[in-house]
Amino acid sequence: MIHVKFFASMRDLMGDDRDIDDEIIKEKAINTVDDVWKYCADGKERSANVLIAVNMDYVDGQTQLKAGDEVAFFPPVTGG
Repeated sequence: MIHVKFFASMRDLMGDDRDIDDEIIKEKAINTVDDVWKYCADGKERSANVLIAVNMDYVDGQTQLKAGDEVAFFPPVTGG
């Protein structure tokens, strides 16, 4: 299972957090963060400035995933 979390405005865009079970992972060939986005996004494009973390470490879309990983998508942090 892969746990997917959306934070701040990403939650408004993508909806609630979700788990992708092993059967779907195999059926849809979900191997990378980009694959997770495609599965969850329902055709929505991911902006280049969306931040991604796997198990609380920043990564890019090509990062390979394994069962039990937590993938988080969130908008860029701004501040002054």
